[in-house]
Amino acid sequence: MSKIKVGIDIRDLHIAKTGARTYLEELIKALELHPDKNFNYILIDAKSSVYVGTNQFFKVIEHIKFFFWKQIILPIKAKIMGCKILICTDYFVPYFSLGIKTIPIFHDAFFYEYPTQYNKYWLFLFKNLAVKAAKKSVFVVTPTNYSKIQIAKHSSIPKDKIEVIYEASKSLSLNADKSIKDLQNSLQEKNYLLHVGTMEKRKNIPSLLKVFKKLKPEFPFLKLVLIGQFSPKSDMNDQMEIMKTIKNLDLKRDVVFPGYVSDDDLAVFYKDALAYVFPSVNEGFGIPILESFSKKLPVLASNNTCLPEIGGDAVLYFDPYDLEDMRQKLRDVITDKELRENMILKGSDRLKIFSWDDAANAFVGIFTRIVNL
Repeated sequence: MSKIKVGIDIRDLHIAKTGARTYLEELIKALELHPDKNFNYILIDAKSSVYVGTNQFFKVIEHIKFFFWKQIILPIKAKIMGCKILICTDYFVPYFSLGIKTIPIFHDAFFYEYPTQYNKYWLFLFKNLAVKAAKKSVFVVTPTNYSKIQIAKHSSIPKDKIEVIYEASKSLSLNADKSIKDLQNSLQEKNYLLHVGTMEKRKNIPSLLKVFKKLKPEFPFLKLVLIGQFSPKSDMNDQMEIMKTIKNLDLKRDVVFPGYVSDDDLAVFYKDALAYVFPSVNEGFGIPILESFSKKLPVLASNNTCLPEIGGDAVLYFDPYDLEDMRQKLRDVITDKELRENMILKGSDRLKIFSWDDAANAFVGIFTRIVNL
């Protein structure tokens, strides 16, 4: 019996830097190492370069290229290569798939939950192309039960078509470059709180800054490290509010912005932090929780959306809208060594639930069901 070809659209690797990139890279790696030999994985890439700058004219051209790729070039390439199944990890699959069974990955329902933070034309295309194409797909994959509920609720995609497959963290080695080591060495071990992620409005960073200010009188040694880039999407970007809050609270000397850092650099910051703080008001999964678990770091997070589903009893939760609750929970972790050690132990145990091997098994199960339809 010849192997069934499964195409994977990898054009997003030219653009994605954070969670979306991790998802695509780790999924490919896990599938290629999977012991089931009934499927052959074909990585399908665009030949032309992808524009990632901020010039509005070129961004419009890039969006046109994106849809030309998704709706014309990708399905033709996949058909020529003999693919029977096609995975796209960025929500969009071809509407006309030329007989190929498609599987889009919907990481969240943010398009519906935050419509004002998306360009109106992009939002229109998502709702009228991506969602309609997903309804024609055999399955839609999402990373949490929370996301499944939200996607089904807002998009009318049938629940029985949406499959939940948990993500996992990737291995983070301690191999930072010299500039990052110098920066990290300027931070004393266990004297800083850490947050990692693109600084979008839903991340609720200004609230974290206000709570951090309240903690400073009692813990003058404390720093706050915010790793990640400001969002390139102007409607989502929270840079203005974050910088205004830092200025108004006089926190410039106590907040560190390393910017976007590589995985190797990131591991160094996880290793020496006192705790990880996740004040987001909405997440589709929450990879930093698992990365923190893997580096023996206690985690505090918002008590909403998917975060309790991922963190379980290993995380100390707070109300992200209640600054005093956040402050008190942070104070508890900072002052109570036994609590931190207990959280670390629970985190290590919780981490066992999530693996890319398990994700690959689940995907292979879906492929097998598709073949047998």
